[in-house]
Amino acid sequence: MFLLKNTYFLLIIRIILSIVFIISGIEKIANPSEFAQSIENYRLLPIFSINIFAIFLPWLELIAGMLLLFGIKIRENSMLITSLMMLFTTAVIIAIFRNLDIDCGCFGTLAAQKVGFRKVLENSVLICIGFILLFSKVQSSIELKN
Repeated sequence: MFLLKNTYFLLIIRIILSIVFIISGIEKIANPSEFAQSIENYRLLPIFSINIFAIFLPWLELIAGMLLLFGIKIRENSMLITSLMMLFTTAVIIAIFRNLDIDCGCFGTLAAQKVGFRKVLENSVLICIGFILLFSKVQSSIELKN
């Protein structure tokens, strides 16, 4: 429990989570057609919505990651990132049970990773980090005026 109250530990995990999302978002923004193909490979969404997700999701990841990195609205961005991670992990689990031999699309073309239990484990660690940030007493570095 000491770590959950340690400012330095919380800062380190916040930086890790934010960098994962920033890199992921940038790579997908740079290659939207490849990301659209990754989304389509899961066979979960109707065809007409794939391009919308391929354009919208990476920007959401990048912005949430940047805000989290700079300590802006930490709880809100942690909740958003954790929710996205839970959604992505659910898609990976469905792909595993459907025996799809596909890349997860997590980092676009930067690092091709097959869907599998290793990816579920990696995502679970990121989800745990998100929950730690969400429920910790960490204060935002910058408080935005409402």
